[in-house]
Amino acid sequence: MSAKVRKAVFPAAGLGTRFLPATKAQPKEMLPLVDKPIIQYGVEEALHSGIQNIIIVTGRGKSAIEDHFDVSFELEYLLESRGKKDLLAIVRNVSDMINVSYIRQKEALGLGHAVLRASELIGAEPFAVVLADDVIDSETPALRQLLDVHDFFGAPVLAVMEVPRENISAYGVVDAEAVSHNGSKDRVYRIRDLVEKPSKDDAPSNLAIIGRYVLTPEIFDSLQAIEPGSGSEIQLTDGLKHLLHSRPIYAYRFEGTRYDAGDKLGFLKATVEFALRRDDLGAPFRAYLKSLQL
Repeated sequence: MSAKVRKAVFPAAGLGTRFLPATKAQPKEMLPLVDKPIIQYGVEEALHSGIQNIIIVTGRGKSAIEDHFDVSFELEYLLESRGKKDLLAIVRNVSDMINVSYIRQKEALGLGHAVLRASELIGAEPFAVVLADDVIDSETPALRQLLDVHDFFGAPVLAVMEVPRENISAYGVVDAEAVSHNGSKDRVYRIRDLVEKPSKDDAPSNLAIIGRYVLTPEIFDSLQAIEPGSGSEIQLTDGLKHLLHSRPIYAYRFEGTRYDAGDKLGFLKATVEFALRRDDLGAPFRAYLKSLQL
């Protein structure tokens, strides 16, 4: 029986240059998808997957994230005094839903480095990593799907999805063989190798790694053992490749729709589709879209 995953790490120290000038003075993780910041979707996914302890790796200029998940006495007092109970419940729900800790990544030295910064808060137990840019809409939370596979194998599990060959060079890619899990053999893979951003001709498959991981504490030793990779950064993919020498790692092709909210077009698509699904906005927004002369 593998140990229960109780903690999730959210690397959030990146500069968000793709969204300048919007991110000049606010973190990209706080950009709203309809009316909720991007990072809150990931935090709620972790919560709905059974994880309440959130570790956010922040950098300079990220205090808005800390403020968002903190109690806002002035705002709560104002809403209460004006009798705005619905809004008060929404605000209180954000600060009440999780136990959150923060650790600073003073320099953006890569995803692997961000994960390594959390090692003392994680200790010797398995943990999840969630990249908030990847917003995943699914019936069963994507992270819960990975946790079920981890519980079965007691090993690290990465989320993967099929990506067209012409786009594959933007991702870490796995070379993997399908294995059976709970009688099915079309979603779980045992990883043979991992390649960071291969050309479309060199990619070992079309299975790209997406921003959800369930990792075991041995990853910290591997991240300390490797040399910095591309961009002089400590890459998580390189750390996983190192770990692969000593233990099996699995990939899971999750069920759901992934939106790349770290990309302008992906962010716009997510905004439109999330708005259309809303009970309060969907019908009038759909009518508006139909009225446009496109």
